[in-house]
Amino acid sequence: MNAQPEFRPPEKIAFATEYVDTLALVERLHRLLLDVVKDEFERRGIIDINPVQALLLFNVGENEVTAGELKSRGYYQGSNVSYNLKKLVELGYMHHQRCAIDRRSVRVRLTERGREVRRAVAAIFARHAEILVDKRVIDYDTITLLNGALRKTERFWIDQIRYIY
Repeated sequence: MNAQPEFRPPEKIAFATEYVDTLALVERLHRLLLDVVKDEFERRGIIDINPVQALLLFNVGENEVTAGELKSRGYYQGSNVSYNLKKLVELGYMHHQRCAIDRRSVRVRLTERGREVRRAVAAIFARHAEILVDKRVIDYDTITLLNGALRKTERFWIDQIRYIY
């Protein structure tokens, strides 16, 4: 049987190439974000938590959540959420309490120490936002467009996962 090779228009090939480049860039940006937080925390003498834990504290904010909610709300992407929550409780960054209705479920919220870390991360982000605008690295319209494209990609991926199952 002679199978003809599938014809792919050049614009689809170019798009696929850019898509793969975008995926690699998003991954690198996430790793760089962790490095930025790590460096800033080392300068401040905060060495008992790692950048993933600091971002988890930032994302929890003033909410009281379960471990499952951390993942479903997109606050935490790692597979070791239980480990990080346990460490943060042990180190005094989070309170935990068994849910009165479902004793298997544990709800967590930030302590004052955790809120201090959250404020430190927020300060890093605010400083970076100001520098990005001042140095004209990216403007409001561009970042809004970028966020819109990333949200559409996120919805596409969510739909792909739902379709599989």
